[in-house]
Amino acid sequence: MIKGVLFDMDGVLVDSEWFICEAAVQMFAEKGLKVERDDFLPFVGTGENRYIGGVAEKYRFLLNIDEAKERVYSIYGELIKGRLKALPGVSDFIERCRNRGLKLAVATSADKTKMNDNLRETGLSGNTFDALVNGLDVERKKPFPDIYELAAEKLGLKPSQCLVVEDAVKGIEAGRAAGCRTLALTTSFTEDHFSQADWIAGSFIDVGDEVISW
Repeated sequence: MIKGVLFDMDGVLVDSEWFICEAAVQMFAEKGLKVERDDFLPFVGTGENRYIGGVAEKYRFLLNIDEAKERVYSIYGELIKGRLKALPGVSDFIERCRNRGLKLAVATSADKTKMNDNLRETGLSGNTFDALVNGLDVERKKPFPDIYELAAEKLGLKPSQCLVVEDAVKGIEAGRAAGCRTLALTTSFTEDHFSQADWIAGSFIDVGDEVISW
C-alpha cells in the first residue's frame, strides 16, 4: 500500500527546464562556447553537475564545474523571478495526497540552491513537504536509486511503500531500482519513453485516485 509520494522537482512540480537550459546556454556563451538546447536533453534529471558537465564533455570544453554551476544558478535566479509557476494540478494533487494521509517528499537531483529557489518562487514552501532531499545529499545521482531510498528513509517508510513521480527516463529507472511504484508525467519526454513506468499521465490533472490508493 502506498503511504508516501516522492516528487522529483523539475518537470514535475515546476516547469523550470527552459530557465535552467537558458541559464546554462548563457553561461557557456560567456565563456565563448555556443551550445544548443538539444545538447542538454540526454542529461535531464541527472543533476546540474552532469547537466552542465555532460555538454562540456561533448564539446571537449574544459570547465571548472563548481564555478560554472555557481554562474548558472546566478543567471537562473534572475530568469525565474516572477515567471516560474507550479505545473497544472500540482496543488490539487498535493491536497489529495494529504487528505489520504500520505507523507510527501521532494527528491531532486538539483542542488539545494536551485531547489530552494524553485520552492520559493512557486509558493511551495518547505512546510508543504515532510522531507526535502537534493542532489548534494547523495553521491550517486539518478538513475541510481540512492536519492529515492534516502527520501523514503526520511519519511520513515520503505521504498516499496512509496510512489515516485518523475518526468525523466533516468528518474523512472531510479524509482524502479529503489523498489518504488512509479508515475511518469509526459512533461519532458513522450509516452513511448516510459514503458517501465507503472502509470503514465500528461499532468497531475489526469492522475486518477487509483494511483495514490493502490
